[in-house]
Amino acid sequence: MLRTHTCGELNASNTGEKVILCGWVARRRDHGKLIFIDLRDRHGFTQVVFSPRDCPGAYDQAQGLRSEFVIKITGIVNKRPQGTLNPKLPTGEIEILAQDLEILNTSATPAFEIEEDSDIAEETRLKYRYLDLRRKKVFDNFILRSKVYRIIRNFLDPLGFIECETPILTKSTPEGARDYLVPSRINPGYFYALPQSPQLFKQILMVAGIEKYYQIAKCFRDEDLRADRQPEFTQLDLEMSFIEEEDIFSLTEELMKLIFKGIKGIEIKTPFVRITFAQAQNKYKSDKPDLRKELNTEFAFAWVTDFPLFKYNAQEKRWESEHHPFTAPHKDDIDKLQEAPDKVKSRSYDLVLNGTEIGSGSIRIHNQKLQEKIFDVIGINKDEAHKRFGFLLEAFQFGAPPHGGIALGLDRLLAVLAGESSIREVIAFPKTSIAVCPLTSAPSEVDEKQLKELNLTVKKGGVNEKRR
Repeated sequence: MLRTHTCGELNASNTGEKVILCGWVARRRDHGKLIFIDLRDRHGFTQVVFSPRDCPGAYDQAQGLRSEFVIKITGIVNKRPQGTLNPKLPTGEIEILAQDLEILNTSATPAFEIEEDSDIAEETRLKYRYLDLRRKKVFDNFILRSKVYRIIRNFLDPLGFIECETPILTKSTPEGARDYLVPSRINPGYFYALPQSPQLFKQILMVAGIEKYYQIAKCFRDEDLRADRQPEFTQLDLEMSFIEEEDIFSLTEELMKLIFKGIKGIEIKTPFVRITFAQAQNKYKSDKPDLRKELNTEFAFAWVTDFPLFKYNAQEKRWESEHHPFTAPHKDDIDKLQEAPDKVKSRSYDLVLNGTEIGSGSIRIHNQKLQEKIFDVIGINKDEAHKRFGFLLEAFQFGAPPHGGIALGLDRLLAVLAGESSIREVIAFPKTSIAVCPLTSAPSEVDEKQLKELNLTVKKGGVNEKRR
């Protein structure tokens, strides 16, 4: 290791020790006979003093230091003189008297000051995200994200869940939003799609006998963006066999308790409030009610249940699935499928937190004949069903168990935990509201050779004016 300690761990108990620190120059102050710098790494700040009397070589070098230079310091830990202590810092009672300075790398002048209270335009922050992430407030969101992932895995693994990845390059099976399509070079004229969710694969895993599956999954949807949407996002995907709604509710509630206890130190009350879709609409005019005032739990969870199985598309004059076509109807409503589809309730449920939907799931259809009835109602004939979902329907012929699950939107949950109004603040490299990455300038044009290899031609024009 280049260093003996981090910039956040030294204190008075280390007085007199010779140490080596590495990091970035956060601030430089020239007091005439002494030069002070605040050295920063991900762990914190340490003050370093350069004295022409004690170490003239290091002092001379320090005169050329600038903001964000990467340096290595060798020196002795000293107690700060009385009246100069900084109680705001864990290292605020000590400083390093520099004996040697090595400049590991220089830095251009940053596009903005790396300060907590800097007022910076979002697009500038995202363009220079590597600088933005050096700010503690921003960086802490990703420490939080890592902690939440660890809590999830530590909770699910002892319960017998198997973490299993599903394909990113898959078949286009539209699930309510536009697919992102990827052309196949080897199979000209054919396309992969990026998954909107692992929905079909996790159901196949249940047919395979996995019984308890989870995945921290990347999902992709080509839809209009806002503060709580991104073209790519992360969800905790869960699926279990031989269960009912109560099993999903109790498991999810216990996980939320652990996350909020571990991250916020807050005891979340369970069971969560349950309210039907009809009750939510009648009382709150929303299927995502914010119950904070009514419940007095800063964080108010609620399950919204009994959604309609179908919704009517007036423009196309046909019924559509409210969630997705694999959601099971209530057993008592199966007889209404043909004659009164508007009366059929689904075995689906949403988890709402402070007026934001952070999870959605259902008990699935595992019977092929019932699945065919659902397809019939929404106007998908056998040929179309086979074309779109044939691999799942075929799997259902080989002993599919009853199963269900839930997908929790981790970006939305993390934004709530971090006190952020936008999920962009908890995603390392997010896109803007027009689905552009300012850091890499994606999406971008590709050269003619690549297009020819994919047997594609591009219609010129149509450049988004906001990108000019």
